[in-house]
Amino acid sequence: MNSNLNVEIRPVTPPDVPAIAALAREIWQATYPGIITQEQIDFMLEQRYGHERLYDDLEDLHKWLDQAFVDGRRIGFAFSEIYKGEFKLDKLYIHPDVQRRGVGGQLIANVALRAKREGYPCVILQVNKRNVNAIDSYKKYGFVVREVTVDDIGHGYVMDDYVMEKKL
Repeated sequence: MNSNLNVEIRPVTPPDVPAIAALAREIWQATYPGIITQEQIDFMLEQRYGHERLYDDLEDLHKWLDQAFVDGRRIGFAFSEIYKGEFKLDKLYIHPDVQRRGVGGQLIANVALRAKREGYPCVILQVNKRNVNAIDSYKKYGFVVREVTVDDIGHGYVMDDYVMEKKL
């Protein structure tokens, strides 16, 4: 079944935070085992999706948190931000049930539109080199690999990533 879904995109608000954190955990548990350890998954979820962190992100004028719904069900989210002078798609996660049905593409289009409105020439993102499904998906939506990066994120963990770019 490859029919695109009728997606509604709206901003994340403070009451949505617990649901976003729970959705992040559900998607990460379906995505990252075999790519990174369970310990690193738990560490990164707490670092990125702890409730306080999300509340802080919502108050940051250089960050945008969007969520996607289909028939009232929250199925994904995209966070974007101004990062070191560039417009970055920082997080894009779609529930496995509805992946490859255009939801990510609609969230990417929404982020790209915002980047363009804000006057940026491209959108960048970072993706784990071993997350082949995501990389293929990003390529489909016009992203190309720009560089390779290894970032120490603490506690002995690193992010071994590609930086990808989509020109607008």
